[in-house]
Amino acid sequence: MLTELLGRQRPLAVLLGPTAVGKSRVATVVARHFDTEVLTADSRQVYRGMDIGTDKPSVGERQGVPHRLIDLVDPREAFNAGRYRRLALEEIDRLYAAHRLPFVVGGTGLYIRTLVRGLCSAPESDPRVRADLQKLRDERGRGGLYAELQRTDPGAAARLHPNDESKVMRALEVYRLSGRSISTIQEEHRFQERPFSALLIGLQRPMDSLYQRIEARIDWQLAHGMIEETRSLLQQGCGRELASMKGLGYRQVGAFLADEYDYPEMVRQFKRDTRRFAKRQMTWFRREPGIVWLPIEEGERPEQTAGHVIREMEQFLRTLEQEAPPSVQEGVTYGKGSA
Repeated sequence: MLTELLGRQRPLAVLLGPTAVGKSRVATVVARHFDTEVLTADSRQVYRGMDIGTDKPSVGERQGVPHRLIDLVDPREAFNAGRYRRLALEEIDRLYAAHRLPFVVGGTGLYIRTLVRGLCSAPESDPRVRADLQKLRDERGRGGLYAELQRTDPGAAARLHPNDESKVMRALEVYRLSGRSISTIQEEHRFQERPFSALLIGLQRPMDSLYQRIEARIDWQLAHGMIEETRSLLQQGCGRELASMKGLGYRQVGAFLADEYDYPEMVRQFKRDTRRFAKRQMTWFRREPGIVWLPIEEGERPEQTAGHVIREMEQFLRTLEQEAPPSVQEGVTYGKGSA
């Protein structure tokens, strides 16, 4: 039975890819086919009240498919991969108990990695250490933070961009709390846990096509309330120093509202930084093993792409069924409309 297949093989399907590649619309079609839910893996959509700037699917766009792991915390609240993993595991176990296939969708590579390959034993964040590091940043800037990381953990510094403040700060925090470099801890762990039989499907487009989609989406966001959403968050006390407010769009719009530059410059930086982010996402994903890449052709409709994803997932489940004991194989089904 499907219940036993889920319990013994613990299948997990993941749909990933860079921002603006088109995951959300495809995911809804796929989730409906398998009569399951979407478990979001997006480090920005976890924040309540941050909807337009994070491209959070509207209720209408979800088409009745439950979307979990969004709107989890207030923008003033800290959130990290460890907390995401704990909440995601709870949702996955709930779906197994309901005889449904867990389906993870997102573009935050670290969330996906820690979910399917485990989390290294680095110490959890400490507010006092984090406050000290923020003071260091205020006094010496991002360059000062990065110089400190180069001194304490050259390996991590070599992998991180000097402007990637959150990751630089996290690496310094780990060193101060444990006396060990985060690169050493990660090397020991090697992300070799295998809690699931996981299928990772990646969507990709030619970069020029992806960049066009990014720019079109940003134009839409700015025309449909991105500035007003950012202004409202600032008025509610969400300062620009918060990690949530340093996300793409909110950072640039916040600087525009503070009169640090004009509207055209804000748009230019918003688009430029988002293109760079998408490129970094693809660099991350290309380093991850075992991803099945599905290219999206020009003019291809989301329903067509979803059909390709569904076929990959059904083949994955059939393979697991064949590997299962005969008592488990009997009566396994794969979702609505499956053979």
